[in-house]
Amino acid sequence: MFLAKRLIGGILDVVSNIDPAAFVPSDPPAPRRPLAYAEQNESGEEKQFRKVFQQLAGDDMEVSPTELMSILNRIISKHGDLKTDGFSIESCRSMVAVMDTYDTDGSGVIGADELPNAFRAAGFPLNDQLFQMIIRRYSDENGNMDFDNYIGCLVRLDAMC
Repeated sequence: MFLAKRLIGGILDVVSNIDPAAFVPSDPPAPRRPLAYAEQNESGEEKQFRKVFQQLAGDDMEVSPTELMSILNRIISKHGDLKTDGFSIESCRSMVAVMDTYDTDGSGVIGADELPNAFRAAGFPLNDQLFQMIIRRYSDENGNMDFDNYIGCLVRLDAMC
């Protein structure tokens, strides 16, 4: 108890001796959009994925399950290290449906709080440790994940299974 009182007293002394004129607040950093954040941290494979996605999705950047299947199968055919037989139209329908379900505001981003359910709905019930690794790799600084990163992550998870 004595130690706690001394600690709190010390903190109060430090805080009360701060000269407010010496404190110059800085502007907060500009918020980063998930796309800009993702593009800055992409591997060569992810840049290729994004380029093909943009070419096939068109200006609206929306894809149908058929377009998604074409994109994914084209990309994985060039990567022998991905151990998958390709994507069926049913799996692509599921991916698009999951994104549509969990992207509630239509922004192309799944919120951090919805990601565990989105992965579970896609057939990947992740433990906390794996989920945290995925968030650090594929999400923006707020833990949100855009469609490209979500699909890219699902491709990797599928190849690992």
